[in-house]
Amino acid sequence: MTLETAARVQVCALSDLEVERGRAALFGTVQIALFLLADGSVRAVSNLDPYSGAHVMSRGIVGSRGDVPTLASPMHKQVFDLRTGVCIDTQGRDAAALRVWTVTVVDGNVELDAEEIR
Repeated sequence: MTLETAARVQVCALSDLEVERGRAALFGTVQIALFLLADGSVRAVSNLDPYSGAHVMSRGIVGSRGDVPTLASPMHKQVFDLRTGVCIDTQGRDAAALRVWTVTVVDGNVELDAEEIR
């Protein structure tokens, strides 16, 4: 269920997310991958893998490089910084990045800025 209030869109309840397991959300034609990290923070990035062109990032492997939370593509294992979307291990391919959305958790609900989704 998606509720829109002011400039925020309620995506799901925080309890709908599992630690280090991705979930996909669809807003019109925009697919977003959501991740609840072990530290309790929630990250949102594009579900579209820029290298393969497939909407699979919600099935990626969550990890870290030092204190940087990361996401490895399930397709070709490129590694992205979940904070910035920048690919930090291109596996020899050209630089690319995932789109990143700002996540807010309000009263146990995960919300995104409605203007950022468009």
